[in-house]
Amino acid sequence: MIQKPIILTSGDPAGIGAEIALKAWQQGCQDFVIFEDAARLQSLASDLGMDFQIISIPQLDSFDPDCGAMQVLPISWAVPPKSGTPEKANASMIIKAIKDAAEYIQNGQAAAMVTNPIAKANLYEAGFTYPGHTEFLGSLCSPDKGAPLMMLACDNLRVVPLTVHIPLADVASRITPEAIIDACHLIAKSLRQFEQINDPHIAVCGLNPHAGEQGSMGQEDATIIAPAIAILRAQNINVTGPYPADTLFHPKARSKYDVALGMYHDQVLIPLKTIDFYGGVNITLGLDFIRTSPDHGTGFDIAGQGLARPDSLIAAITQARRMADSQATSNA
Repeated sequence: MIQKPIILTSGDPAGIGAEIALKAWQQGCQDFVIFEDAARLQSLASDLGMDFQIISIPQLDSFDPDCGAMQVLPISWAVPPKSGTPEKANASMIIKAIKDAAEYIQNGQAAAMVTNPIAKANLYEAGFTYPGHTEFLGSLCSPDKGAPLMMLACDNLRVVPLTVHIPLADVASRITPEAIIDACHLIAKSLRQFEQINDPHIAVCGLNPHAGEQGSMGQEDATIIAPAIAILRAQNINVTGPYPADTLFHPKARSKYDVALGMYHDQVLIPLKTIDFYGGVNITLGLDFIRTSPDHGTGFDIAGQGLARPDSLIAAITQARRMADSQATSNA
């Protein structure tokens, strides 16, 4: 039985997505088919000094993991992509590639999706109305309660921010017991399903310095976060906290939990990116398909210069395959 491929979306073709895909394939990460223009990729590969064949396949069922060539589901760009200069005319194809990738997985033809970075501002005129990839992907399926939820992972740490792309001034008002409870249930379910962790330990960060210092530095930790943790523990979810975030990410502390739930974006992304800036992976929890992505942006400033590193993309593809294999084991 031929293993179902991972689908890699194009991302914004003016960015580094094509370059890191080529570098990933050259370095032996060949478990994917990409939405792109094969001739454009072949030209870029030549510019980068890479010597391997790139072919278009008419449909995903034609994917052959042993053919020795990088395989492409063809895209016809409205305007030839220019490195570093996003083109609004290409926005509709960027969006279509994401939708088509989701449909391939939902139809059972692909194992998972890895998304190359997009520039949201460039997509708005094509009807894109979402804050980011995560919310858009949630609109393409019937997500679990509390989903979609973003988890960032590297070899030594997994983190989930309860709130994501909102102003820091709005964070406290968005933290509710219900949001914490839904997030922890989804995290626990996902780690059991995709990581084979039977009783995942979730460590919850406090919102305020010193987790509120018994109310002297804020009430949210005692009145919102701690009661939610008590409810979760009564529901047999292995959750502890709230912990002061400044003591939760050193090596000894990290060894005691499987994932840290933070209250806001930078609280948990700063430690992860400090530990492994190039190898972090963005994982969307709660969808009806597997989606990962490299933990970086489009890289317009370095696109076309041969400088982009494929580490995070390779990690994202590897993570997607591992999750797909684990899901298959869980469903067997």
